[in-house]
Amino acid sequence: MDRDNHRKSKAKLLGQPLTNLQLELLKFYSMELSEEQLKDVQRLLAHYFAKQASDEMDRLWDERGWNEEMMEAWLAEGVVPLDGHWRNL
Repeated sequence: MDRDNHRKSKAKLLGQPLTNLQLELLKFYSMELSEEQLKDVQRLLAHYFAKQASDEMDRLWDERGWNEEMMEAWLAEGVVPLDGHWRNL
């Protein structure tokens, strides 16, 4: 059985679909971590997802030609462009 099918069968056994991230994190549940190690893992995950969000925002700024003046205007107006529509903050 290939790795992807193995993950899917594990998720079915648990009665609900799990994401690939949830399945990967389940592997760590068998390990006993100190509080310091747990905090390190939490910081690592937070840093990873913050970087992903920052990289995506950089991509959007470059792709759409956004700049700091535009951001200041959006904040003053209380709106931001999301998914092609303007949304209130």
